[in-house]
Amino acid sequence: MIDVLVGSGFSVQGCCQVLGVSSQGYYAYRRRPLSPTKMRREWLTALIQKVHDDSRGTDGSWRVHTEPIRARGIHVSRGLVTLLLQGSRIAGLPGPARVRRIKGTPTSEDLVERKFTRSVLDELWVTDITKTGRGRARSTAAA
Repeated sequence: MIDVLVGSGFSVQGCCQVLGVSSQGYYAYRRRPLSPTKMRREWLTALIQKVHDDSRGTDGSWRVHTEPIRARGIHVSRGLVTLLLQGSRIAGLPGPARVRRIKGTPTSEDLVERKFTRSVLDELWVTDITKTGRGRARSTAAA
């Protein structure tokens, strides 16, 4: 935080005073080496960025974790991969919409028993009512 403010033109002493920390503590923090956890997370973030770029930006946390990361023998939780992706503002493409079936809702019977061939004209009519964007229904019928 102080680094950002100093980069904007504020003095270190003024920032430390406003934030309620000592300037000696700030400078000690700056000289301190990175912790092993911080180093590993930065390394994982770079690896995740490479894996995401290799997928042309399509893979999200599930695939980044499952396929390339675990395939390389790196043990990391999917939650950490998700956290690092979000921290880096990386996102995959949304997956396919899932159909949610409601229990107890009756569905029509299969009267043609999945046999859609016909020997003469007007023997079989099939229709499909599919909900398309913005609540409009589309109906198609084939002869």
